[in-house]
Amino acid sequence: MSFTMTKEQRETFLADLHVGVIGVTTAGRGPYLFPVWYLYEPGGDIVFLTNKGTKKIDLFNKYGRFTLLAQDENPPYKYVCVEGSIVSMEEANHEIDLTPIARRYLGEKDGDEYVKDTAGDEEVLIRMRPDRWSSADYG
Repeated sequence: MSFTMTKEQRETFLADLHVGVIGVTTAGRGPYLFPVWYLYEPGGDIVFLTNKGTKKIDLFNKYGRFTLLAQDENPPYKYVCVEGSIVSMEEANHEIDLTPIARRYLGEKDGDEYVKDTAGDEEVLIRMRPDRWSSADYG
């Protein structure tokens, strides 16, 4: 019996609403891990924002790739893990780039309020193209 998801199942799962956990290589230690709100559409790139001048940005620049884990913590347990290269890192337009992500996680009203409350943050828009997948559905 295989618990591995099909390509369609894993892409649909990843596109659903999950707080992701990103892992980036660090020299001489375990990976640097942090939670993230992200966007993904099947067949596309993982997209998220993070603040400029952080350790994450330094590690992304140094290694050029990361791993993202999305999971369902309720039975039956499921997860999708994707690894890939960063295809772009660019200065984010706070309102234009953050609004769809904030609305996805908080709803329209609270998402718009979040964007307004965090105005002035200097962020980087990061895109990663998944090239290695692992997944499981224990249902």
